[in-house]
Parts: sequence; structure tokens; C-alpha cells
Amino acid sequence: MATPSPAQLRELALTEEEYQHAVRQLGRVPNQLELGMLGALWSEHCSYKTSRRLLSQLSSKGPQVVVGPGENAGVVDLGDGLLCCFKIESHNHPSAIEPVQGAATGVGGILRDVFAMGARPVALLDALRFGDLTDAAQRHRFAKVVEGVGHYGNCIGVPTVGGETYFDPAYQGNCLVNAMCVGLVTAPRLLHAVARGVGNPVLLVGADTGRDGIHGATFASVQLDEGAEERRPAVQVGNPFLEKCLMEACLELAGSSALVGLQDCGAAGLTSSCAEMARRGGVGIRLDLDQVARRELGMTPYEVMLSESQERMVLVVERGRVEEVRAVFDRWELRSDVVGEVIAAEELQISSSGEMVARLPLPVLVDGFLPRHPASSRPADVVRDLSAPPVTAGVPWTLEEAWLRLLASPNCADASWIYRQYDHQVGDDTVVLPGRDAAVVRLRGRRDGLAITVDGAHRSSLLDPRRGAQLAVAEAVRNLTCLGARPLALTNCLNFGDPDREEVMWQLEEAVAGLAEACRQLALPVVSGNVSLYNDLSGASIPPTPVVGVVGVVDDVHGIPGPGFVAAGDLIYLVGGEGAGLGGSELQRLLGGRVLGPPPELDLELEGRASEAVRQLVTERVARSAHDCSLGGLAVALAECCVEGSLGAVVRLADPPTPPDRGLGLLFGEGSGRYLLSVEPGSGGRMEEVCSAGQVPCFRVGEVGGELVEIVGLAQIPLAAAAEARLKGIAGAMEGPVL
Repeated sequence: MATPSPAQLRELALTEEEYQHAVRQLGRVPNQLELGMLGALWSEHCSYKTSRRLLSQLSSKGPQVVVGPGENAGVVDLGDGLLCCFKIESHNHPSAIEPVQGAATGVGGILRDVFAMGARPVALLDALRFGDLTDAAQRHRFAKVVEGVGHYGNCIGVPTVGGETYFDPAYQGNCLVNAMCVGLVTAPRLLHAVARGVGNPVLLVGADTGRDGIHGATFASVQLDEGAEERRPAVQVGNPFLEKCLMEACLELAGSSALVGLQDCGAAGLTSSCAEMARRGGVGIRLDLDQVARRELGMTPYEVMLSESQERMVLVVERGRVEEVRAVFDRWELRSDVVGEVIAAEELQISSSGEMVARLPLPVLVDGFLPRHPASSRPADVVRDLSAPPVTAGVPWTLEEAWLRLLASPNCADASWIYRQYDHQVGDDTVVLPGRDAAVVRLRGRRDGLAITVDGAHRSSLLDPRRGAQLAVAEAVRNLTCLGARPLALTNCLNFGDPDREEVMWQLEEAVAGLAEACRQLALPVVSGNVSLYNDLSGASIPPTPVVGVVGVVDDVHGIPGPGFVAAGDLIYLVGGEGAGLGGSELQRLLGGRVLGPPPELDLELEGRASEAVRQLVTERVARSAHDCSLGGLAVALAECCVEGSLGAVVRLADPPTPPDRGLGLLFGEGSGRYLLSVEPGSGGRMEEVCSAGQVPCFRVGEVGGELVEIVGLAQIPLAAAAEARLKGIAGAMEGPVL
């Protein structure tokens, strides 16, 4: 073929340098199909050519780790032969231009990643970022994404048990939709995405192949622009009912000696699934595209190989046992076709109409990309912003008004408008429902349960990406700790802008370094993850947004405390460090203007000690309620505890503030590592004993009771007003007109 033009290369997310690199490695000019396949697998989405060297800092080692990064999902050992499989993925660009299908197929894809390991999905979570809900277009996009998440999860019968949503004008042009799935599998049934055994047949099962999703992987590796709507054909269309059948058929085969390997046919379609399976096994695959069932006429080999049609899986099966495997798919009324075989040569060979139309060495196709090392530099304005006062003295509200405004903020308010659209109890194993610090899923036949959370840093990451990533990890650990759960391992989704911008590359480097440091300090192996770059609209990048999902084990699913206060007269304790910093806080966001001031302080050693102490207090049933302080600071956390328990409280804090702060930092600062716990009057001594032994600050600050939420000498609000404000946030905004 003729040398491709810059526009043609740009469509494939390839540079001229990369094209010439491919020609040198192949010793010839690739044809159009081969070039398309190289573009897909060398895209940022598939190759991680920019971030791979950074991710090597993350440790995946740990006594409980069974499978680390590199497979469809990570796997940890829960004991007694039961394994937990989990991963988080992004579907940001598709959701920006086709929110229902973009979100739905994001859920479908992460489900396939988990059941491709032989694990039955038992829980879904999501992490969402949108612009200001006062904007009708944002309300429309948000509503449709929630609809897409709910539709797919509800139809397939996997509960959506938790999540996190954050609204900020910085995401106005580029929403983020991250989906996490958790599954369970017994050790003998664990599957791997590998091709082995020369002569073994390769099957394509599930949906027929169409033209939807072509160039989906490359679409995820470029910026959005004003012409983004033209990319709508790159968004896949999902069918959750078909995926339900596909899931059940694959799980029926898990553990069968007839099945050699199983891979989701996701990003880059047949190209990536076959190439990556073969590369892992040190073999090759020959495909006959005439055997691929198509739902559209006239599809070219290029379209077949790069289609990202949903609900498809690739299987490698032992010779002589194809009919045994196909019988399973027949029972589920699913198509299954032998489309190729394993070969000894480490190549992906493609034939169509009796002719060889592509032949690429797997070392080139999978690993031959050029690693990228974009320049990075810390922006000068970050230095200035760190030293600027985070909140001016001219706050236009009283402390009570600020308190109620924070409770009504969509970021602090009741999120039931979202999760009531999700079936979070299907399967009857959800023990702790959405709306709490974390979710808990029952492990059938056992007393212990699986605790799950997804969390992210917010505006603080723009000021200090390293600390922002650490804060996300610390928040996830605290959320599990409040339920008495012991964290086991972590998955991450790193959402950033264009790494060719020096400040964005610096953000990515700092965030990964911070993630690595926090995970080492808190003994959390990183077993899976995803990097989503180029989250830009017409050159404007999103803030650095590291999101983490953490799973843990709670020893006994009975009697897990909630955040709500339990009884009048109970004592309230504040456990952990101080938290007066307002840099990057929710109060600052409500005031508008730039993100200023130092981000919240973080002591990872203290985080670890506090987590151990609070977990012990919860496990011993000393703590009757437990809740961490995060967005909105101490005042919002206190009001949440009161509203959840329908009980007021009186809190007395030492060291009353003086002007010009007026108590803003003390009430609304978002310093890390703090918990609010309540205990019966006779249990205060044990509370203080455990914290003292762990060298964790612990202060008795008040009592439960009354009709007010009061912080003596500073502010008080009626309990009823606090409850009303929390209900306004998301639900109130969504009552406005939606396009």
C-alpha cells in the first residue's frame, strides 16, 4: 500500500515515527489491515506505551495474591479454596458522546473481564465524574449514564452495591465513567487468557460481529474535540440479556479440561484477544475470517478484525473436544464457531476468501510499540497556588449557612437518587447496602464477608497529584475500616489528560509514585488496573483523577456497625489526626474560583495505626457506630451520623478558633485520617485503651441526643434541617428539566 497520510495515521492513533518503526521491524510495508491491527494494539489504550514504565513501581506482591496485573483481572485468596477476582476499567470517551450505551458497555466489558477468569460476578461498583448539575446538558449526561449502568447491571442480574460520584466544573467537557466488578471462583475453576497446544481449535462465541466499535481502542487514545459526535459509530452497543447467557455458558465450562484458555473479545476485538492469548502462550494463531458470523453484509476483513461488537468471547479448546464445548453454548442458544487454530509460529495469520490477508509477528504486534517518554514539568502556578490562602476571610455565609450548603452539595448529599435505580440486592447476598462507607457481600456458607469500596481524590489532586493519589488510597482503607474489614488488595483506574502536555505528564508521574508509596505503607498489593489518558476536550484536560477500588474481608457479617448514631447518651469520640486544612476542600469548591492552598495533610503511618485501632474497636463491638471524616470535614461527618441515626448530638472542641478563620478550618477542613465513633457510656475506657496502645490520638468530644446538631461555641443546626439539606443535593438538582 502507499505510504499513509498524516490524517490516516492520526485516525489509527499512530505517528509517522511509529509507522516507520513498524516498517523496520517487519522489513516491509504493512497492508491496510495490518496497519489497522498495529494501530489498535499500539494504541495507548492497549499498549500502555506511556504509563507502563511508571506502573512498574506498583507492587503486586503479597501472601494473598494469586494473579497480579497482566491478566483480565487480579485475583486474591480468601481462604479455604475461595478466590476473589476484581478489576476497575474506564469507559470515558464512549460515555461522553453516547452516555447510555457508553456506560452500559463499560459495565458489560468489566463483567466479561471477571467471568473470563472463571469467576461469577457478585458485585458492581461505579465511580463517576461530571460537571455542574445546574447545567441541563450535564444533568442529561449524568441521568443517561446512570440509566446505562443500571440497565446493564439490572438486566444481567449482578447487584450494583456501591460507588462514588463527584461533580465539578472541571469535568464539564469530559465526564469520567469507571466501572468495577468483583467475582468469586474456587481455585480449581480459575481460568487464564492463554493459547496453548499447536492444532487446538480457536472458537468465537456469543454475538455475531458487526461494525459497531471499530477503532474503539484508538478512539480511547485520542483527545475529544468539537467533532466528537462523529465518533459515535466507535461506541459499542450492548445486549445484557445475551451477555447473561454468555456468562452462564462460560461459567459452566470453567474447570473443564476441554477449555485451555478464555479471553474477552473487548478493545481491538479479535485482534487483541487472539494476539494477546497467543503471546502469553508463546504460540501463534491462524484465523479464517470466512468462519466469523456477521450481522451486517459486506464487512471487510479490516472491519471484522477491528470490530468491538459486544458480548463475544474467544476460546482455545482441546483438540477433539469441540463438540463437547459447543454443546454448552447450544444449550444457552448461543452461536459458537471454530474460526481458527493454534500454530507453532508466533504470528497472527489472517485469511479471507482463501487468501492470506495479514501476517504479523506477535513480538511486533503485541510488544513492538515504541515506549513513550513525554517531557514533564511541574507547572509554576501550582507552586503559587500552594502558598495562596485556601479560603479568604470574606466568606459570604455564617457557619450555619456554610454547613447547610455543604450538606446540600451533590458531593456530600444523599446519593439514593442514583442507587435506587440500581438493583443492589439481586442474588440476596448484599449485606451492607449502598449509602454506607463501603459495601459488604455475603460469602455463602461462611461467617465472613467481602467488603468493597471505590474511592478517589478530588480537587486536592490538582494541587499535589502525589498526595491526591495517597489520599484516595487512605480514604478507601478508612471506608473498609469503618465496617471492621481488613483490606486485602487494590485495583486502580488512573484518569488523566493528554500526556503530551508537560504538566499532565508530571501529574501522572507524581500520582503513580504516590499510589506506590501509599500501597507499600498500607501493605496493599496492586493486582489489576487501568490507565485512561487523553481525557481532554479541545485541549482542556481534566484534573488528575486517580480512582482506586479495594476489597477486604470482614470477619463476621452479623452486627456490622453503620455510620448512624444508635442511642441517646452514647459518647462520641474523634479518632485520628487533625484536619484544619481547607486547600482543595468542598467548601472552597462552593465558593468558586481557583483551587488554592496546600492539600490536606496526610500521615500514612498514622493512617495505618488508626485503621488497626478502629478495626479492633469495631470487631470487638465496642464501637456502636463508625464513620470517617472526608468531604466537608468534621461538621459534615457529624451531621451525617446524626441524620443516619435520627438523633442529634452535642460536640465540644478544644482550642476555639480566632479570626479570620472563624472556625471554617476546624469545621470544614478535610484533613486525613479521622474517624467519628460512638460508644456506650461504659465503653469509653476501652476506646481510650485501644487507641492509646496503638499510639492513635483519641478525644471524647460529645454525646448523642437532642434535636440539634451542635458544635458548641461555633454553630448549631436543627437535625430536621440537616436531613432536608442532604436530600436536596442530587435529587433536587435532577428534578430540574433534563434534555
